[in-house]
Amino acid sequence: MSTRFPFTAVVGQQDLQLALLLNAVAPNIGGVLVRGEKGTAKSTAVRALAALLPQVEVVAGCRFSCDPASPDPTCPDGPHTVAAAEARDARMVELPVGASEDRLVGALDIERALAEGVKAFEPGLLAAANRGILYVDEVNLLHDHLVDVLLDAAAMGASYVEREGVSVRHAARFLLVGTMNPEEGELRPQLLDRFGLTVEVAASREPDQRVEVVRRRLAYDDDPAGFAARWADEEGAVRQRIVAARELLPKVRLGDGALKQIAATCAAFEVDGMRADIVMARTATALAAWDGRSDVIAEDVRQAALLALPHRRRRNPFDAPGLDEDKLDQTLEESAGDDDEPDPDGPGGGGGQPSPSPEDGPQGGDAGAQPEDGEGGEPQPSAGGAGEQAPARAAEPFRTKALTVPGVGAGAAGRRSRARTERGRTTGALRPRGALTKLHLAATVRAAAPHQRARGRSGPGLVLRRDDLRQAAREGREGNLVLFVVDASGSMAARQRMSAVKGAVLSLLLDAYQRRDKVGLVTFRGTAAEVALPPTSSVDAAAARLESLPTGGRTPLAAGLLKAHDVLRVERLRDPSRRALLVVVTDGRATGGPEPVALAGRAARLFGAESVASVVVDCESGPVRLGLAGRLAEELGGTAVTLDELRADAIAGLVRDVRGTTSGRAA
Repeated sequence: MSTRFPFTAVVGQQDLQLALLLNAVAPNIGGVLVRGEKGTAKSTAVRALAALLPQVEVVAGCRFSCDPASPDPTCPDGPHTVAAAEARDARMVELPVGASEDRLVGALDIERALAEGVKAFEPGLLAAANRGILYVDEVNLLHDHLVDVLLDAAAMGASYVEREGVSVRHAARFLLVGTMNPEEGELRPQLLDRFGLTVEVAASREPDQRVEVVRRRLAYDDDPAGFAARWADEEGAVRQRIVAARELLPKVRLGDGALKQIAATCAAFEVDGMRADIVMARTATALAAWDGRSDVIAEDVRQAALLALPHRRRRNPFDAPGLDEDKLDQTLEESAGDDDEPDPDGPGGGGGQPSPSPEDGPQGGDAGAQPEDGEGGEPQPSAGGAGEQAPARAAEPFRTKALTVPGVGAGAAGRRSRARTERGRTTGALRPRGALTKLHLAATVRAAAPHQRARGRSGPGLVLRRDDLRQAAREGREGNLVLFVVDASGSMAARQRMSAVKGAVLSLLLDAYQRRDKVGLVTFRGTAAEVALPPTSSVDAAAARLESLPTGGRTPLAAGLLKAHDVLRVERLRDPSRRALLVVVTDGRATGGPEPVALAGRAARLFGAESVASVVVDCESGPVRLGLAGRLAEELGGTAVTLDELRADAIAGLVRDVRGTTSGRAA
């Protein structure tokens, strides 16, 4: 077994270490979501935590790690009446992004269940992680239904497996840790809320600290065992501190004053529901136990808020995570109770954070802060040249009409277009290829029924053969690649007009986020087109690029379409099952070069010949309209909609207007 990098040797990630240790002390906090850029020791710290956890007593031979002191009465390997106990290290189980639902929750042998009435159950990763750590790297790339199953099990402490009326339940209590890079896409707000704590990590900008990171990594790579031995004393001290904090935790007093501060803080930051209050209370109690105190103080509440609230304040993917610490301090001061002990460190103190070793150096600043784009901001360099204007701000987003790709696909699970999926409504039955996952019971019985006499059936059971089994064919929804091609030329440069265009694209981006699509952004202006954002799952990255988009210059429409065609060609090679939806945002004008209109028409026909689903958002305004966007849509083989028609409430609004006019005439 390879030697893991020591937990206490990780440099400059005190917040991450603290969040993990608090969950080790009080697993009912609900786990940790670690957000941050690549190369920031997220996975290293999580894997190192497992070595610090105390050993667990388990029932010998139990695949579900039952506690001998209180075995699970419903354990599939039970009942454990007189159970032999054995001690083993706490496990860390990793859930791969591409895992199936059966791999996560386990699988029933449907053939034996139908033919013999036997609950033959093969445990999954949730069973293996019971009383240990379940680690999901790149949790934002995990399929939504797997995340739902995972978080439900974490909340209930149990996993339920049901197949055609046969059900199995087993304990599934684990410390859930997820890591993600926000550049690759966000989790839904509902799922963010299910993680107890969240930590933003970034590489330090301090040269001395970066030097120490490299020095330790090189020393570990040269001699892993020797490096770990040098940190053995620090590791042992932290392990003992975890044990002591667990023993002290039930004795920690959470006074009314601290509870009032928790409630006031959650109310002041307008978090939804009551889960934040509960998580803050558990975290503040764990912080007190970690510091060896039997009372919760104001600094515990403050530190708990910084860990439990930032991810619960996001209402949509374009909201920046974080917490206003000045507002937090003011709220805590105003709601301070009489029974709180004085905080010797003050509101900005270190709280319950583990003390960094001397060579750690100062902790890095907020690397996630971004300058705000504004009307007067400097334009980004692009192909515009002369006549470039500063970026216009996007108008307020709105709910858009559902744009879908026709036909039935087989892409990644999502919420946009029809597709053959593992989840959804049953549309038929077919012979299974490989392992059976979703049984079509009626079709299986129909296939086996004609052969019962020939197979010598004599009792009530069904004589079943492997060839009788039928897989349920299901239809659900898939996510698509929505590629935006945005006209940023001088004809779009009127500030009010470009603001409306950006608002429309922002609305479509929000829709793409909700439907779990990948998005890409191509812009054209001046003399050329550019890929402003390659296809990605991060719609907030697309929104940021859109916000900083300047306008001006000529309209190389053909260049924009050809660039989009190249992007789709490459993406088809990378992910052939994901279908594309092309959204061209333009007024349809084409200028620059010889025969720009004809050239744009030829480029558009490339998409029509390949049957790429396309929509043209017509941005033409004013009393005189040329209808160029409509012609472009015909060349693409798609449809054209105006900015007003793009709104989901456009038809309803029209009906209301007509009714109002009719009522006025009647009066």
